Amino acid sequence: MSSMFDRKKMIKRYKIVAYAMLAVGVIILCKVVYIATVERSYWMEVASFFTKDSVEVKPVRGNILSSDGRLMAGSLPEYRLFVDFKAGGDENEDRDSLWAVKIDSLCMGLHEIFPEKTAAEFKAHLLKGKAKGSRHWPVWNRRVNYSTYSEVKKLPLFNLSANAGGFHVEKFNARKRPFGSLAKRTIGDLFGAKDTAQFGLELSYDSVLRGKPGKIRHQRIRGKKLNITQIDPVNGADIMTTIDVNMQDLAERSLLNELKQINANVGVAVVMEVATGDVKAIVNMTKCADGGYYEIKNSAVSDLLEPGSVFKTASLMVALDDGVVDTTYTVDTGSGIWDMYGAKMRDHNWHRGGYQVLTLPQTLQYSSNIGVSRIIDKYYGKNPEKFVEGLDRVGIREDLKLPIVGYAPPRIRMPKKNKHGQYVNWSKTALPWMSIGYETQVPPISTLTFYNAIANNGTMVRPRFVKAVVKDGQVLQEFPVQVVKQRICKEKTLREIRTILEQVVSQGLGKKAGSPSFKVAGKTGTAQISKGASGYKSGTVNYLLSFVGFFPADAPRYSCIVCIQRPGLPASSGFSAQVFHNIAEGIMAQSLKLDVTDARDSTSVLVPDVKNGDLVAADYVLRRLGIPTNRNWSGSYADGNPIWGKAKRETADVVLARGGGYPQGVVPDVKGMGARDAVYALESRGVKVRIDGRGKVVSQSLAPGRPIRKGETCLIKLDL
Repeated sequence: MSSMFDRKKMIKRYKIVAYAMLAVGVIILCKVVYIATVERSYWMEVASFFTKDSVEVKPVRGNILSSDGRLMAGSLPEYRLFVDFKAGGDENEDRDSLWAVKIDSLCMGLHEIFPEKTAAEFKAHLLKGKAKGSRHWPVWNRRVNYSTYSEVKKLPLFNLSANAGGFHVEKFNARKRPFGSLAKRTIGDLFGAKDTAQFGLELSYDSVLRGKPGKIRHQRIRGKKLNITQIDPVNGADIMTTIDVNMQDLAERSLLNELKQINANVGVAVVMEVATGDVKAIVNMTKCADGGYYEIKNSAVSDLLEPGSVFKTASLMVALDDGVVDTTYTVDTGSGIWDMYGAKMRDHNWHRGGYQVLTLPQTLQYSSNIGVSRIIDKYYGKNPEKFVEGLDRVGIREDLKLPIVGYAPPRIRMPKKNKHGQYVNWSKTALPWMSIGYETQVPPISTLTFYNAIANNGTMVRPRFVKAVVKDGQVLQEFPVQVVKQRICKEKTLREIRTILEQVVSQGLGKKAGSPSFKVAGKTGTAQISKGASGYKSGTVNYLLSFVGFFPADAPRYSCIVCIQRPGLPASSGFSAQVFHNIAEGIMAQSLKLDVTDARDSTSVLVPDVKNGDLVAADYVLRRLGIPTNRNWSGSYADGNPIWGKAKRETADVVLARGGGYPQGVVPDVKGMGARDAVYALESRGVKVRIDGRGKVVSQSLAPGRPIRKGETCLIKLDL
């Protein structure tokens, strides 16, 4: 056995094999360390040629359109500009020599495009990136539009291929609103560079607008970088809103003028189409610290305030519909002060002796607190549940379920009793004050919807903000008119209430809302705004001044509500009625279809005085009036891109001359322009605008041609 197996010889052989394997292991380990340290850069570069990675491709966000298809919010390309100082390889002598020769002319060109930075500053900035050998060095620290990107692309070095000059970009889809802040709070916005909706329709319809992202794979093959599509992105669809741009502009200007005159804090104006419930205009203005008015909150759908006297219509409608009173009913209002279970109820003219005895229609015409509250307390005081059930029936308590983030439904409490039959959330004064619009909280949009139902022959329709979802010219989804209540009251009640609301404007306190050209029906409202735990009497009293109604009263087409919050006296609903009047007159004037020849006579000035500004828009109007213009410039009104210039009236025509353009970062010359063109030209460059007067711009506080500083405000003065 021992002769066949020599233990010593076998152990020696095993040791030789073990030492050999150990030596090989040590050699491999040394090679790994050598590759990981000495040859690391070489092998990393080799690996980069074969790297595969998947990158998400963002889809183009859908547009938000007005009711006639005009763009209210859309995605336009913006670019970040970069330089790769290692383009073409680390040892690219041709590239380095080009940079040495062309860098001065390149920096001069950049200074002309971006005057905020000198050529020397640009040169120092670029040389710093070159010294670092950066492959992604920013040329400019902000995004630029396509026009600016095209100018930069023409500069020396940057006009070469990316491999030769190193110039490259990152593309973004930026959200733009061609009409500026018009209906901003309702249209909505995104969070800066992120494709994340903040509020408004942008947020409510985010899933429709967003689309679906795609994926591409980057792969280097033989020194070339290929993009291989894995999943194609699906662009978002467009939504067509009910907003009418002209009505929106009219409502905003009418409200702003009044807010500035009376130094109000908040203003709301909403215009609704009676038959469909389409919201044609919605304005929400809040006074900010700088004294300007901006859309920072959608108060029309979210403000839960006591509506005041506009609520009285619902109260009397319940009484008329239940048949407990009729239009011949009379009520004694005394000398303007009435004791209601220990609390003093006052009419607005109490210091002049009150109204004494009033008929039921007169209680609305003169907005008598005592008259309405006494009627409701007499017939519903012992059974307040029946009154609130009546409010449910007429629809003022309805949750409209609006697709606007922040919408709050009305809060009108129902009386509740405990097991002993005692009210747990009710007092004797609750019903009298509820009947005149206190102890309730109703957003303006709900009040308007109720009055719109009165105008719509008693049919309540849900306010509609979006009509359809469209994509590539095809309608993907329609949002039909939705009926909330087929009938809010009896036919007889409806006729009586509509007649009374007409009398409020023709004979009562709502005369300022009326028009000599058509009939208007509506109701005024004034309410003190409670300050929470401090109540109504904490320091300066704030008032909610309202007017809500519809026009033309004999064949209603539009309903409208105007609410103004103002500190201190005078506190008159006439302020809101005046805004309503201006909106109604403007809308009805827009609907007139007259031939221009009807306005001509032997003394007419046939060639109008045209303002400076957008030549495309001016040419569009002039040609449809039959007035010849020169066309030594190109442009299409349908494309919506402004061409800036000046207009000069001649004997029989108008000469439109394209003016010298100003770079994006420079204050433009807006003198001679109308308000709209001037505001667009300034705000599109990031300058805030304040307007004084009307007509043409005669002066501007920021000198034309100087660089724009961030956060600047330009005051433009207009005169006829």
